[in-house]
Amino acid sequence: MSGRLLARRSTRIGVLIVASIGIVALLAPWLAPYDPSHVDPARGFAGVSADHWLGTDNLGRDLLSRLMFGARWSLGLVLVATILITTAGVVVGVAAGYLGGLVDDVLMRLVDSILSVPSLLLGLAIVGTLGPGLGSLVMGLASIWWVSYARVVRGLVLSLRERPYVDAARALGASNGRIVFRYILPGILPAVTVLASLEMGELVLAISGLSFLGLGAQPPTPEWGAMLNDGRTFFFTAPQLLLYPGFVICLTVMGFNLLGDGLRDALDPKDAARVDGVHS
Repeated sequence: MSGRLLARRSTRIGVLIVASIGIVALLAPWLAPYDPSHVDPARGFAGVSADHWLGTDNLGRDLLSRLMFGARWSLGLVLVATILITTAGVVVGVAAGYLGGLVDDVLMRLVDSILSVPSLLLGLAIVGTLGPGLGSLVMGLASIWWVSYARVVRGLVLSLRERPYVDAARALGASNGRIVFRYILPGILPAVTVLASLEMGELVLAISGLSFLGLGAQPPTPEWGAMLNDGRTFFFTAPQLLLYPGFVICLTVMGFNLLGDGLRDALDPKDAARVDGVHS
């Protein structure tokens, strides 16, 4: 599959972007030239120089260091939120699709009720109720984002549970738990992986947007959305305070989208056969 995944140039670009930002996030304590929270008012709004490659903000904090540590916070929050969202969505979707009946009706009506409310408004309401903070931000997003996963997983499970090999396993006396873990989950894993990779780009935007509104990361945490919020006051005098984190957010979202598209193509058997035919 790795050969098919990297067969397209756009996918290779996505992998390169995500991998590069991930490496920066992991190695930020060693790569960053300064403490991202170190304040030096005397060097506020310093321009690009050998000491500060991207300059400093209004408090004299090194922008490059803050962007590097911001990758840790932003990608870390996205990873935690993705794990929570995927777990909840898969559990609910498998339960609804496999068990059916009353369980399916109750769970899908819950999903429909959540989907009937604009996700941004519902997220704002939940995070606002829980109070500003990173924990509230992740829980607020996870509490509404899982519904799209649940609906997709339910549809896949409804198809898989009628396959002959599942009927054979059931006839041989396999328990529901064994059938789910042995046959159902491996069958939905590719689709869930693609969905998660595509949704991670949207999560980056959601987390940054809520932090920009003051509901996520709080000062002096160097999170990209919070950096946008810090720099908006200086839009006309120091636009770089907005441009740098905005560019990194856009680049990260593009990377996840390109990676998700590549995974979708690589895991699609028809597309895989076409690509293998072209490259044989």
